[in-house]
Amino acid sequence: MQGLEERLTAVVGACPVAWTERAGGYSTAECYSVELDDGRRVFVKAAEAEHMARWIRREHEVYSSLAGTFIPELLGFDDDGARPLLVLEDLSHADWGRDWTEERIGLVRAALRELQSATPPPNTHPVRETFSSLFGRWLIVEEDPEPFLSLGLRSRGWLEQRLPALIAAADTAQFDGDALVHMDIRSDNLCTLEGRAVFVDWNWLSFGMPELDLVGWSCSLALEGGPKPWELLPERSGYAAFVAGIFAAVAGLPPPDTAPTVRAFQAEQLTVALDWVDREL
Repeated sequence: MQGLEERLTAVVGACPVAWTERAGGYSTAECYSVELDDGRRVFVKAAEAEHMARWIRREHEVYSSLAGTFIPELLGFDDDGARPLLVLEDLSHADWGRDWTEERIGLVRAALRELQSATPPPNTHPVRETFSSLFGRWLIVEEDPEPFLSLGLRSRGWLEQRLPALIAAADTAQFDGDALVHMDIRSDNLCTLEGRAVFVDWNWLSFGMPELDLVGWSCSLALEGGPKPWELLPERSGYAAFVAGIFAAVAGLPPPDTAPTVRAFQAEQLTVALDWVDREL
């Protein structure tokens, strides 16, 4: 919070009196629930790393124009050119738990359907453009299989036998569509409140197939006691191989400085994705 006090005061017109650090997912972005001297409480997000600062600027662009029951209210923004500051409705009182009942999953599905038909913010691009680096991930594993094999999740023989089919199956996955998709749905990015689901972390908003948010959520949901991916989704050729490839190419690599715990989480999701692959192939 160092250096943010005066900027926050200027944005919201009240002085902060108490800062409570909030978990920021798997990145090192600064996230706080802040009590103000006028009795309000707000959520503050800031980042100095260049790529995370860019993400916060994109979030501001989305919050400024996207409307629906699924998104928190934007309360203010300040950008000094190095450390953008985003101020949002505080959702500390919402349910951030991982009790994935049919009813709670239904709230997420309903919010995703509302999002899919919302008016898109400016500078929203197709998934293939936003996530160009996620395509062809099994080719990376083919070129250097050792990081994947170092995880001990599958044998070298399994990989040699499956790899041609994995590459081919991932290429069949359907991504192109006109629906708005969040592309980062997981438990630390969503809560439920007053009979609705609310999503945060909006820097990856894109156009694509409406199923993509469920595809992206499926492995972490299963890890938290929810349905398995093959139970959550209708049969869609290629998604299992595609998702497994995303994690297989990176889970065995050293973690980035700005997300020191992300590799372990990727490896956990990979275990689910590989079981999904084995069922489909």
